[in-house]
Amino acid sequence: MGSAIEKLTRLVDAEDRFDHSHADLRETQIEAIDERFQDRKDRIRLLGHRAAEAGVTAVTAFEDVVPLLFPHTAYKSYPESFLIDERWDRLGKWLGTISPYPIAPIETADIGDIDEWIARLQAAGHYVSCSSGTTGKSAMLLASERDMAWSRKDTVNVFSWGSGVQPGRDRRMMGVAPTAAVPKNLISGEAQEAAFGDPDKKRFRLPIPPLTVGALTMMVVLRKKMADGTATPAELVAFERTSKERQESLDNALVAAAEAFIEYRADKLYIGGMWNALYQVAKLVRERGYAAKDFHPDNCIYVGGGLKRAQLPPDYQQFVHETFNIPPNRDFQNYSMQELNSGMPKCQKGDRYHVPPWVVPIILDESGDALVPHASGEVEGRAGFFDLSLDGRWGGVITGDKISLDFDQCACGAKGPSVRNNIVRYADIAGDDKIGCAGTVDAYVRGLS
Repeated sequence: MGSAIEKLTRLVDAEDRFDHSHADLRETQIEAIDERFQDRKDRIRLLGHRAAEAGVTAVTAFEDVVPLLFPHTAYKSYPESFLIDERWDRLGKWLGTISPYPIAPIETADIGDIDEWIARLQAAGHYVSCSSGTTGKSAMLLASERDMAWSRKDTVNVFSWGSGVQPGRDRRMMGVAPTAAVPKNLISGEAQEAAFGDPDKKRFRLPIPPLTVGALTMMVVLRKKMADGTATPAELVAFERTSKERQESLDNALVAAAEAFIEYRADKLYIGGMWNALYQVAKLVRERGYAAKDFHPDNCIYVGGGLKRAQLPPDYQQFVHETFNIPPNRDFQNYSMQELNSGMPKCQKGDRYHVPPWVVPIILDESGDALVPHASGEVEGRAGFFDLSLDGRWGGVITGDKISLDFDQCACGAKGPSVRNNIVRYADIAGDDKIGCAGTVDAYVRGLS
């Protein structure tokens, strides 16, 4: 790593990491991105292609970064036939187009499913995480050992900063989320438990089978077959049966969670989950006659992800907080995404998410093709980010989010840039999400894989 990158990433443990203004960070961030670009432009084929197309040989301004950002869809650019036909060798070649580290061919003849393929890649130091694919094809994201180490540190630091909870290992961990069993999720969960969980109190997890990458991609493949009419009657019957079984399993698991909350109500709890499941469990707890007065007064909560299109009443957050007796200063929310390796914790005072110095926010127009000039005040547009902590893949990404980036000092006193709490997805606004460069990136990657 070059000195500019180190200067920014070593702030990960600094108490004042969010107190560096955009003006103070700008030149160092540009220098750091150029350091990473010079190191990776000949190692990541897609990056080299993007740079050559745009004529970018060095990063001297934020305008130079724009053509070097990958659309988030780049991580979904593999042909679906590779999954449907179980062409693990071809998927490996596709991964090579977005990896800074050579992915040596692995034996694939005896691989039974994608989970086995991922396990072999992990044994070689390549960690593959997969998004849920709820709105289409799953993204596959590479990470390195260094990324895993960063996730362990960053997840604890952002939670502690955003919630005010110190890692005292004095809480019972209560997990209420059927999250995907992918490397980053597993590593982050282990780190949270090691920092905040009481080792003498068993962690509660929803009693349902882990959602593996294989299970996720099987659902995506079947949805694709159903959409194009190629699913067989047997596959449709199996899909209906599996969906019913999973829903029944989840319903039973939520009942078990409610009973566990009631049993452990006197313990100091660390509650983690997503809003929909948390709300359903809170309803069950209320139905059994329990509420805030019955729970420990210093519980804390970590909510990950959005509503995922779940329909909840307007006061769902307040309902959850009041059920489990969550004090206002113990509510933690985080803005991040699978494509990044760092979190942006929500501020307790400013109702906004603070951007750390090593994550460079870049506001683009709706198509993602041009920089929206910004240096002060507030600017709105498509969110682009460059995460300088990323090692196992390129750190620059164009997201599907419309955000408002604020450069003014927050009510908490922090001077760094922050994202307003009014984030929406372009797909939810227009029913579609068209990033200008996505088509050419997709065509290039497919041509190499």
